[in-house]
Order: sequence, then structure tokens, then C-alpha cells
Amino acid sequence: MIWAVIAVTLVVIAFKSAPQAAGDAEFPSAVVTLPQVEVAKGPITNTVTLTGSVVADPAGQEKVTQVGKVTAVHAKVGDVVEAGAPLLEVTLETPQDPLVTTNKETGEEKVTERKPKVTRTTMKASSAGTVATFTAIKDQEVSVGETFASVSPGTLSVTASMLPEQQFRLLTIPTEATVTVTGGPAPFTCTALRMGTAAAAPAAGTEEPGTEPGATPSASITCAVPAGTVVFAGLAAKLEVTAGSAEDALLVPITAVQGSVETGNVWVVAEDGTNTEKAVKLGITDGTQVQIVEGLAEGDLVLEFVPGQDVAPVDEGMMYGGSAG
Repeated sequence: MIWAVIAVTLVVIAFKSAPQAAGDAEFPSAVVTLPQVEVAKGPITNTVTLTGSVVADPAGQEKVTQVGKVTAVHAKVGDVVEAGAPLLEVTLETPQDPLVTTNKETGEEKVTERKPKVTRTTMKASSAGTVATFTAIKDQEVSVGETFASVSPGTLSVTASMLPEQQFRLLTIPTEATVTVTGGPAPFTCTALRMGTAAAAPAAGTEEPGTEPGATPSASITCAVPAGTVVFAGLAAKLEVTAGSAEDALLVPITAVQGSVETGNVWVVAEDGTNTEKAVKLGITDGTQVQIVEGLAEGDLVLEFVPGQDVAPVDEGMMYGGSAG
């Protein structure tokens, strides 16, 4: 009896769930409309946020510029020196051929030995700082290019790695950035911003939030900590780099554009609901919206998502590797 009741119930459910005939007034056919967005005007700022650390600036290497013997040592480890201060004296003695003279009356030759030619060269500090290492000793024979000392500048920098997406957003590097040091002073401006070679890839599980596991940095960015700012090497730091802003810019979501640097494609929606692919010129982005420099006008309708691409939650770190300002 129980199994019979269950069978009858399933038949009734199946009958009620069956699709209705086309054109049934009680069950009208559904019309699928793709999400659309209107091109609007507004302000936009391209700020890339990077996670890095405070590092001690590397010591400058002092090298021998003349072959010879060390005849004087003018510094030792721990000395504070100015740029141009003498560090090492090297002397080179070059033998000279004897001087031969002939007596005009007798024709007798006289050979006079000459002292070696002595050349003394003083190696000077190439930069100011504290002598960190000093390996040369008196009477040591040295060669050109040999490192004999290093001078630490005693300054600090903030450095961070960049993913390719972040580097694309920083095609033009500004001269300064804002730094926040964990547990340190109030946010401060660091200067002499510069780009360098990529740092080593982060260990598994230590990637920045919003980045794909195993993502490989493409470059690094470094700036100088201003004198008088109290921070220490090894502290974690957040580096905010602002590379451009605009007022009254034409804006669309980044999900509406195929491409993210300089040029892209959007799908413009016509009055009859059809959409057409159109090339546009892109400006700056904040990781959520992108500026349209050419190709669209305020009020134009475009598809909110690029056709044929999976729609995923918008994540600034995933799309651009950083957060918007």
C-alpha cells in the first residue's frame, strides 16, 4: 500500500510539472535579456595598492683601481665616512731601464741604475655612510677590480613585487607613493619611486589577497624612506601608488570591456535590443571601472558582461592584482 501511494504521488507531480503548450496565456514564454549598463560620467583614480616591506639599502662596494701593494689603510669597519674620504693607498713600483752614457773622449760606456717609478693612488669612498666591511691590509698585493671594502648608506627603502596586471596599470611610474608601515608611524610619502627586476615568487600560501595561487611577479617597485622617519628593516608595509586621475570621465564597468590596456571592445545595444561589437580607446582604471577615451558617448547602452565569457564576481585583486583607491 505504501509503495502504491508513493507511485501515484510521483505521477501527479510529474503531470503538474510538465511544460505547457506554446502560446498558453496562463504560461507566457520567457524572454531572456542580457544585463545592460549605461555609459556614465564620473571621477576616477588609478591607485594600485601593493604589499611589501621595509628594506635596508645595500652597501656600496669599493674596488681597487690600481694594481700594486697596499701602503696605507685610512679606515676600518665601523668608521663613518663622507663621500670622497680616503680609504686605501696603493703603491705601484715600476722598474726602469738603466741609464747608459758614453764618454766622448774615451768611448767608455757608463751604466747608471735608476730607481723604480713609483705611482701612488688613493681609493676614496664613492658614497657617504658607515664602513661595513674592510678586507685590505698593509703590504697586501691587490689587483684592479678587487673589492676591498663596502660602505653602508644607513638608509631604508620600501619595496614590493608587482604582478603583470599591476604593471599594466603602472605604465607611467609617478615619482612618489604613500606608505603605511604595520605598527609604525602615520602614513608618509616616499620618494624616488623606481621600477626594478622581479623579486622571487612568494611561497605557497603567502600570496597577496585577491591574487591567483602561484602568480609570478613581473617586476618590483621601490621608493626611498625619507630621512627622520622612524621605521626598521623587515617591517611589513603597504605601498599605494597613484598613477593618474580624471574628472567627468566616461565610465563603464571593467566587465563590459574585452581588453584592459589602451584599446578594447564593447558591445553596444541598439534600440531594437540587438548588440554590436565596437572598438574603444581606454584610459585609466580603478580596478572596478575603466575610462572610455574614445568610441562611446554618455548615455550609450552596452552589455554589462562580454559575451561568451564566464560571469564571475568582480574582484579587484583578481582582475588587476590590487585594490582601487
